Amino acid sequence: MKLVTYRASVEAAARLGVVVDDLVVDVEALGETFGEDLPDTMLGLIDAGRPGLEALQACLDGAEGRFAPGTATALSNVRLMAPIPRPRKNIYGIGLNFVEHVAESARTLDTARDLPKQPIVFTKPPTAVIGPGEGIEHNRKMTRQLDWEVELAVVIGSAARHVSKADALKHVFGYSVMIDVSARDNRRAGQWIFSKGQDTYAPFGPCIVTADEIPDPQVLDLWLTVNGVEKQRSNTRHMLFKVDDLIADISTGMTLEPGDVIASGTPEGVGAGRSPQEWLWPGDVVVACVEGIGTLRHPVVDATPA
Repeated sequence: MKLVTYRASVEAAARLGVVVDDLVVDVEALGETFGEDLPDTMLGLIDAGRPGLEALQACLDGAEGRFAPGTATALSNVRLMAPIPRPRKNIYGIGLNFVEHVAESARTLDTARDLPKQPIVFTKPPTAVIGPGEGIEHNRKMTRQLDWEVELAVVIGSAARHVSKADALKHVFGYSVMIDVSARDNRRAGQWIFSKGQDTYAPFGPCIVTADEIPDPQVLDLWLTVNGVEKQRSNTRHMLFKVDDLIADISTGMTLEPGDVIASGTPEGVGAGRSPQEWLWPGDVVVACVEGIGTLRHPVVDATPA
């Protein structure tokens, strides 16, 4: 299933939807049609676990593509939001998780040249999240080195604590796309959270594709353009630490809970790694895509205080 959080109008409340062809079907309203009590938020559906997904699928099967009035809306007529507009906890970011990105970062960002022996983990606060089409803020009083990173986002579906690599993917609810926006000149004594965690620095969406539709997350192409010019292109098979490695590693010391999000790292091609270096400025447009999931498009907007 392809799940979204959406608004039917500017004034409307956020709703949970499932994409069927060119329609967004309201999950709660669909459930009411069949006498099922289905959630109206993404976190509610994640918390419902496998029974919730199975009940939703049963309702979709029962509808056979014919939905009651008021239940479905044309996808083109809704505004998509971040699939989880406000995560309960910080997003787990993974640094230096593609070989070529390790090399380019060592050249220009004073990071180690050796490949990491363990995942490098940082976090982004929930306030960094924005949904499809929203502006990435550029505050020139804060940064002159705003950078891009396309990443596969992993959404946890069930609690994971001390899980093995073999069992790790059983804890995944689904996958999405994230742009790890970074102010390279805001790293503080090697700490990344201020560089990575400012408001609007976690574009997220446009949907969550459930794990059953992506049985192998290590075969996905991903790419990013700036103003129509391709900057990054790779495949998740080139990750140093695969999705199962990341879940197993994080869960050794921190319990992963339903709704947690892991941004799994970016390939080479970031602005800091180019010669000459390139940065994002107001008026630029960033487009990021992960195969089988979807595309994010975000303008960069001036947010410099007067």
